[in-house]
Amino acid sequence: MTALNTDINQTVEPQEEKINLLGLSAEKLVEFFASLGEKPFRATQVLKWIHQLGVDDFEQMTNLSKALRERLKIVAEIRAPEVVSQHDSADGTRKWLIRVAGGSCIETVFIPEKDRGTLCVSSQVGCSLDCSFCATGKQGFNRDLTAAEIIGQVWIAAKSFDSLTVGADRVVSNVVMMGMGEPLLNFDNVVDAMSLMLHDCAYGLSKRRVTLSTSGVVPAIDRLGEVSDVSLAISLHAPNDELRNELVPINRKYPIAMLLDSARRYLEKMPDTHRKITVEYTLIDHVNDRDEHAKQLAKLLKDLPCKINLIPFNPFAQSDYKKVTNTALNRFRDILYKEGHIVTVRTTRGDDIAAACGQLAGTVNDKTRRSERYQNQVVESPVRFVG
Repeated sequence: MTALNTDINQTVEPQEEKINLLGLSAEKLVEFFASLGEKPFRATQVLKWIHQLGVDDFEQMTNLSKALRERLKIVAEIRAPEVVSQHDSADGTRKWLIRVAGGSCIETVFIPEKDRGTLCVSSQVGCSLDCSFCATGKQGFNRDLTAAEIIGQVWIAAKSFDSLTVGADRVVSNVVMMGMGEPLLNFDNVVDAMSLMLHDCAYGLSKRRVTLSTSGVVPAIDRLGEVSDVSLAISLHAPNDELRNELVPINRKYPIAMLLDSARRYLEKMPDTHRKITVEYTLIDHVNDRDEHAKQLAKLLKDLPCKINLIPFNPFAQSDYKKVTNTALNRFRDILYKEGHIVTVRTTRGDDIAAACGQLAGTVNDKTRRSERYQNQVVESPVRFVG
């Protein structure tokens, strides 16, 4: 018997908590197997079993020795979060309500398009930023999601479409970190999860097909550029600081000029020179949808390599904002076009199952008591035009 097999067959005392391999990046999985006296190739084998074949039972990993499989049963697990419910929209959108440790629930949404399938992934239970037009913020905040709970959403979605089988088509072709929460406030876990999305032995997505959307945590944008080259989207939603202070409160700490400077620095760190920032702008009736706002936005973004994604506001119970009219949306878009900007308009999808942009709420065991305050107070009048 080799020394390695002797080590594996030693009595191993069960740990209080098994290591969940689902959320370990390739590098951390190598470290885990090294701690068991195993070679790095074991990490590659297990990575493929989990993320390419959807296997969560060590006994099915037939290219591992029986002794190693037995040891893994004792010290590790592959555990995705629990799917509470799945809802399918008339337009093909699919939403999952997923329960995570502690009892709170998050939401994940799949949006099918002609040439791609986009999965909108959550990074936190609730959100601490409280943007005024977003249902998630009204739920308050509980905690960050673990890397396993983040990548687990991709795993759940892929399995639901039978994509994790040999020769199966990849239904989830794009991932956006744009669900519940601010991903840059859960930096390490989000980066680990995105590394699995990109890894050739896991989901193998292109860096252009994984997008992180941030409300503007400037120091973390700078840090992200040092460790990742995924696509970056910034949630702007206003063309001046006075209005953005009301819509996106983090702007009071990191105003627009600082945010755009950090976006430029991020682009400078990218290995390719043709990358653009996506600027997200939610249009709210009589709040930020006037011609003056469009002209300010066009001027503001003149020197930033970017494409502007206009998003019609999607109503929800705790808000009295109203959806932008088609006339105002088209006029806003045309002003930006005429100034030379690349502009897309996000089609509202999944609103019949509350899965549209800004509607994700889940069920949050709120530590901030913000949800209680919103429920008990009379909602104030929405922000109105600021020049």
